[in-house]
Order: sequence, then C-alpha cells, then structure tokens
Amino acid sequence: MKKTIRLTTAQAIIAFLKRQHVECDGRRTKFFAGVLGIFGHGNIAGVGQALQQNPDFRYILVRNEQSAVHMATGYAKASNRLATFACTSSIGPGATNMVTGAAAATINRIPVLLLPGDIFARRNVAPVLQQLESSNSQDVSVNDCLRPVSRYWDRIYRPEQVVTSLPEAMRVMTSPAETGAVTLALPQDVQTEAFDFPEELFHDRVWVIWRPKADAHSLTRAAELIQASTKPLIIAGGGVLYSQASEALSEFAAATGIPVGETQAGKGALPYDHPQCVGAIGATGTFAANRLARDADCVIGVGTRYSDFTTASMTAFQNPQAHFVNVNVAEFDAYKVSAVPIVADARSALNDLSEILRDYRVPEAYARQVGTWRSEWEKEVDRLFHLNSQPLPAQSEVIGAIWEAAGPRDMLVSAAGSHPGDLHKLWRTRTPNSYHMEYGYSCMGYEIPAAIGAKMADPSRTVYVFVGDGTYLMAPSEIVTSLQEGVKVVIVIVNNFGFASIGGLSAALGSGGFGTEYRKRSASGALDGDRLCVDYAANARSLGAHAIHAGNLSEFKAALQEAKTTDRTTAIVVETNRELRVPNYESWWDVAVAEVSESESVQKARREYEEARKKERYFL
Repeated sequence: MKKTIRLTTAQAIIAFLKRQHVECDGRRTKFFAGVLGIFGHGNIAGVGQALQQNPDFRYILVRNEQSAVHMATGYAKASNRLATFACTSSIGPGATNMVTGAAAATINRIPVLLLPGDIFARRNVAPVLQQLESSNSQDVSVNDCLRPVSRYWDRIYRPEQVVTSLPEAMRVMTSPAETGAVTLALPQDVQTEAFDFPEELFHDRVWVIWRPKADAHSLTRAAELIQASTKPLIIAGGGVLYSQASEALSEFAAATGIPVGETQAGKGALPYDHPQCVGAIGATGTFAANRLARDADCVIGVGTRYSDFTTASMTAFQNPQAHFVNVNVAEFDAYKVSAVPIVADARSALNDLSEILRDYRVPEAYARQVGTWRSEWEKEVDRLFHLNSQPLPAQSEVIGAIWEAAGPRDMLVSAAGSHPGDLHKLWRTRTPNSYHMEYGYSCMGYEIPAAIGAKMADPSRTVYVFVGDGTYLMAPSEIVTSLQEGVKVVIVIVNNFGFASIGGLSAALGSGGFGTEYRKRSASGALDGDRLCVDYAANARSLGAHAIHAGNLSEFKAALQEAKTTDRTTAIVVETNRELRVPNYESWWDVAVAEVSESESVQKARREYEEARKKERYFL
C-alpha cells in the first residue's frame, strides 16, 4: 500500500512548492524562493499556519498585495524566468489588489503563483465577511476577476484536488511559451482541512526548461528569404534574454552584418557598442533603427510579440517588398505579421540559421549605412546627456548621470511615464539584464517592488529605480519592505510636478496638457493654480530610507556617489525641466484624436492624425 502523509491543504501546498526545481542547460535551481504576502482572516489559519511551521521557506511581509506580485515578477524577470515567488492574500480586497500585478505578469510572460484566500466552500455560513454575492450563482467570488489575467486558474474545493492542480500550475509556469500568472483560489475552510496525501507528491521534482528545435522546412524557407534580402533587420525581443541567446545573437549578427534593433523587453540583448546594435526600435526608437526598419526588405523577429510600440502602430515597415521571419517559442507570436514562422527556442534557432547562412553577408553599401547611422546616433545620445540645461537639468541629463555612475552589470528598473521612452532610446546597456523595463503593461507602481525583487535575485548588482513623482506617490510603501529585508536599492525620483509623459501626449493631441500637472484648484474652479509642493525626500526619509535632495545636476551626480556608500535604500530627489523632452525619431504611435471638437488645436491634431494613419499597414 502506498504511503501517505496527513496534512492540511495549505501545508501540502507549501510542502510541494519547497520541492520544485527547474533545470536549464544542465543547471538545476529551486523554482520558488518563498512566499510574499499579507495575512488576513482568509489565509492566516491556512497558508499562514503552514508557513509558520516551515521556517526554512522564506516568508516576506509586504505592504500591498499588488506590490507582492510586482516583487515576484521583478525577481522572476531578473532570474530569466527560472525562479519566482508565490504570493498569498486574504479574501476580498487583498485578492483583488493582486489583479493588476497578475495582468502585468501575464502580459509580460513572467511566472508568478497567486494563492488568494476564497469564500467558504461549504457555503452554510455565507455570506462571509468580504464576500461578493451573486443572485444567479453560488460559484462566484472576487477571485473570478483573476481568471482573464491568469494563464492557469483553479479553485480548490477539496484537499485532494491539489494533487492534480499543483503539477498543472507548474507545467504552465515553467513553460517558455505559456508562462504567466497562475492562480489557485483557496477557500479558507479548505485550506485548513486535512487529507492523506500521497507521499510522492512531496518528492523533489525537476522541470526541464526545454529548447525546442526548429522545423527544417521553416528554417529553409526563412534562410531563402534572408539570402535574397539586401536590407535585412533583426528585431530582438525579450525572448532573446529569457532564452539566454545574447551570445548566439551577437555571433549571428557579426557574421552576417545584419543590424539589430531592440524592443523594450529585448534591450540589452546586445551591448550598445556592438557594431550591429542600432538600439531601440519603434515608437520610442532611435533614428538609426527606425530608418533601417522603414527600408527593410526582410525583418527577422527574434522573441518579440510585435507590440504597437515595437511596430510604431504598424507604420515602421514601409518597404512594399518587406517580408517577415519570426523566431519564437510561442506559436501564437511566431505567426504574427504573416511571417515565415520558426517555432523554436531563440538560441537554438539562431545557431541553426548561422550554420545555414554561413556564406551570407549583407551588401557592403548597406553595412556602411548601418555604421554611419550608428555613429550619428551615438553623437545624439552624447548631446542629450550634456545639454547644460540651467537652472534645472533635462531628464536626458539625469539619465546620462545615472549611466555614468552605474557599473556595467548594474541594473536600471522602470515601467511607466516618460521614462520608458527616454530610457529605451538613451540607456546604453553593457550586459544582458541590466535594463529592466516593464512595458507590456506599463504599470505605475511596479518599479520599487520589482527592483527589490530583482535585487534579491542578484544581490551582486546595484539596482537603480527610475520613477517620476506621479509614480512614486502611488506606491512608496515597499521602501519599508526593503528595510525589513535588508535589500538596498537606489531610487531616483524625478520631480516634474505631475504626469509629464501624458502631459506631453495631451499637448500633442491638442488638449494642452489638461489634468496632468499637480496644481491647486484656483478660484475659477480649474486645476490651474499654484504648483503643489511635496517634499518627496522627507516622505522617503519618514519610511526609513536615506534621502537626498539634489538642487541641480552637479548635486545629483554627487548624490549618486553618496548613494554608493549608504547602508540602506536611498532615495534621490531631483527636479527637472518638464519641457525639455527627448524628441521622437522618425516614428509614430497611434493614439486616437477626437474627430469632432470646438478646439482648433484638437482639429489640427485630428488632421495630422488622419494623415499619419495612412502609413499603417496590414501584412497579409
């Protein structure tokens, strides 16, 4: 007779998580680094008790459940998806707080496990505290909100259901193609119920991260398109980093001479000074990459999902003869833009293409053009890093100062506002994973908790967080968590008195920046009075951080050096010139403009919008 172990459902889940490992290229690591969360009545007696009796499985108390998921996502992203955290919450608002974090994880294809408490499975005491009642079903709770933002979702009504549900959750989280947020909703009574679980459930289990090989026919078709091209271009997405294919891409690009543009997720796939690296591509791209995209006759996507920022809302590729080759481990992405699909691991496919195309080299005239535009772009970056703006620095100068202070392996974390666009263009990546941008969901509030997660994943790196004042005000509380756990990050808070990115967008759409500045309400009833003055340094200091206010660029550079010597999380506040923006470089992003308006500026913006839309293309 097979042996069993009597445990509660929650105890069984924790015992299972502790014994999960992943193996990639022969290297084995534990998949779960522990659990992040906040206890309430819906999980304290179940998951909470199970964690209490497993002190070797780290529990981290966070300040907000959404931040817990961001922290797990940051950890997993910095670990190339080979490790993550589980996140637990009570029922009710604790669970729904995790929805935004789950969406960010799933959209960015990052594995996290959510263990929210749920309403009583036995129902006789319903409605319980925080229960959402439905008049047409008793099988509904707020956790159903997590269904559309989870790659796998299950509600555990009986203890024995975890025997089959937990392996399925692991299958999804360790899949290069299907990974994302996984939710196991745990009714609070079921968490505490005991069952005789099969002992085998708690044996060490290794999930091998496979590197699927490309189909020979697809490789041949792709190679024929590339060989026939005279202006090919590679778009490197996040899949290059997750498959640890940077070296393979470097060798392929160097051997063929094909230039490489990088998406937000793929930035850092090549070092910025690689001869074939032309930097950011798309709506936030460099003029070097965007000019090459405009004229490309063969676009080779590697690990990209072709978001609207990458394609400049499908206006980036204007050559009527353009063809696409897509290398992607996810079939869904490989078939986009009517490409020749190579459904395979990025490193494996690049190595195969290198062998087939060993005699291919781009035309010499094209290679010279790539080199010229690369050189011109680097001069533009230098110019923007040293504008000598007075009395307040431009945001580009602040970025330049951080880059000059950072080491080659140090990491920059950001997510929303004007920062992603400026950083995508200007940050000079020197090593893989040194640029950590959440731009699939562009979620304000991601930055600080994700940076803590990234720092925990690799304590040897200095991690810089780049946030605006608007983003900082949304979620500064995890500074406390960083102090609790002894995890130091450097937070740069750019004070531009509101939402500078959307302010600029509003102005471009003819709306004059309406509702995007932090101003007091005036006598007229509008938000156009004096600027609101918030002491961000005092706020960070009150949470326990070392805080510095920099009045100008020189003081900011000195503050960056001081931050290297501090023993805890350090916040540096610097005010910038809101109007000195980094230009767009021969690109566009489709944001609809009101078709009817009394405003002449909106009418003008609409005419320009309709003209720009004429460049949008279908690729069939």
